[in-house]
This record gives sequence, C-alpha cells and structure tokens, in this order.
Amino acid sequence: MNSAKLIDIASALGISVTTVSKALKGYADVSETTRTKVLEMAKTMNYKPNANAVYLRTNETKTIGVIIPTMVHHFFSLVLNGILQEAENRGYLVIILQSNEKYEIEKKQLDLLIQKRVDGILISLTNETDDFTHINETIKNNTPVVLFDKIAKTVNCSKVIINDRKAAYDAVTFLIKKGYKKIAHFRGSYTPQNSIDRFLGYKKALEDNNIPYDPTLVYLCDNNSDLEDGYANAKKLVEDHNDVDAIFAITDLVAIGIIKYFNEKQIKIPKQIAVFGFSNWYMSTVISPTLTSIEQPGFDIGQRAASILIDEIGKTKAKQPVTHQIIEIPTFIIEREST
Repeated sequence: MNSAKLIDIASALGISVTTVSKALKGYADVSETTRTKVLEMAKTMNYKPNANAVYLRTNETKTIGVIIPTMVHHFFSLVLNGILQEAENRGYLVIILQSNEKYEIEKKQLDLLIQKRVDGILISLTNETDDFTHINETIKNNTPVVLFDKIAKTVNCSKVIINDRKAAYDAVTFLIKKGYKKIAHFRGSYTPQNSIDRFLGYKKALEDNNIPYDPTLVYLCDNNSDLEDGYANAKKLVEDHNDVDAIFAITDLVAIGIIKYFNEKQIKIPKQIAVFGFSNWYMSTVISPTLTSIEQPGFDIGQRAASILIDEIGKTKAKQPVTHQIIEIPTFIIEREST
C-alpha cells in the first residue's frame, strides 16, 4: 500500500489537515479522542512522514553521518555500537560510510553526507589525511562535526579521544618493570595523530627509564589494522636484531601478526620475546599465547561522540553558542600470557 498523506487522513475522518498534523505531533489543544482516531487512521492508511517536507519545515533531517577508516577492526565495530545506541535513544538515524583509509574517499563521502543534509557528522580520519580543508569548510557552513580516535588537533571542533601518548608510555613502562630492556616498536603511519602519540609515548618511557632510544628498533606498519604488517616486520626484526626481548605494537592486529610469525618459527613468547598490543580486540583472548593489550573503550568513545554531536546540533539549530570539548576516555592495561 502506498503511504497516505495528511489530507487523506483528514478526508477520511472529516477533520482539517491542521488538526491531523497537530494530533500526530501531540499538541495539547487536540482532544485525546481525536488524537486516538488520527493515530489509528494513520496506521490503517500506512501514513509515513515525508522526510523532505519535514526538512523544509524544521530544517533538520534527524540524521547524522559517520565516516570511519575501516569496518574490519574490532575497535570500530564497538565505536559504531556506541554511536547507534546513543542515536537511537535520541531519535536519530545514522548513515555509516567507510573511507578505506583513503583521503580522497573521505572528502567525497563528506560531500555526500552534506548533500544528504545530515544534521551533523562524526569522523575518524584516514591515515592519509593531512589537509583538513574539507572538514574546516563543513564546520564553517554550520554543520557540526565531532572527530574521534584519529583526530586533527588544529581543527576547531569537539573531539573524543584516548590519551594515546600516556597509554603507550604505560605499556612500555610495564614491559620495563617486567625486566625487558631492548624493546622494539611496530608503529603506525607517520600522519595519524594517534600513531604519532603512541610512538612518542614509547620513546618517552625509554628515556625516563634510562634506556637509549634506538631508531633501528622502530618498524613502520603502513596499514596498522593489518596483521600482515606485523608478520612481515617480525621477520625483519629477527633478521636485524636477534637480541630484542619485547615488542610494543600499534594495534592488536599487528601484534597478532607478530605472534603468528614467532609461533611458526618456534620463538617462545614471552620467554624469548614479549609482545604487547593495543585496543584489546576480542582475538587477543583466543590467540596463543593470549595477548597483553591496552583496553581502548570503543563503545564509550562512540556513545560520547554521538551525544556531544547531537547536543551541538540542538544548540546550532537554536542559534545558541557551542563550546567545543575535548573528551579523554580512560584506558588501562590488560595483562595476559604474551608478557
């Protein structure tokens, strides 16, 4: 059955279109009897509000857009769960797009969301994003934007993050207190802020414990959600430095690639070398040995980011001042067999 219009409901009940509209919106000047009749007729006639008409009347679509770098990472699935729950609780629809860690795709997707007239946008930047013009222009045109996880410090908007530098510092300090002295770092790409901060945390922990920083112990993982990076770099590490006794990895997937290689070569973990991951992916508990990791609370990050965005949408619509926030979600170490 085709969706009915307000005039169809009004004709069927012999009342005005205005009364039907007020009844559907719950206005107090419509009697309970009339409201009940309207709601029942709307259901019978398969009435659905016209989204375009609602937008023209209210200047909002009750829709938010989300751009994430990848769908396969367990962390982002948790983030999306948090976003979806908060959006549903507050009456918003969510459009989810994946940039595949490509800057040009991210720009196109941002344009697409604006064309769809979303009320606000949540973004975790790609590893390639080093020009933020597209985001700044979106904010300038009064579409609220909240960055999360992979952010740009120079963009003037709210952000929901963890303290990557502190989390990495705590991880490496943990290894040092366990007695490990020659610690390698499998780092992420050079552009993302979280990759930079985890590297700086690693380096500072060494310095504060009087362990000289050795740049040859830092290996680049261009795709830091790919276990193949971990596997390939573990092979290089064994060839280059057979005396390294621990590795701090940018993500759990990289760490799992490391463990896969060591298991194949019968290199004993943690007796010969320890492995420390980041994000506490569910695979960390089923791989052998189980992986010590930093708990990165993705659900909380997603829920808080969505909450802030929806609050800012409301303030922007009401022409109220918006005070941007930087929210830092706590992390902690989960110790398992790999250390």
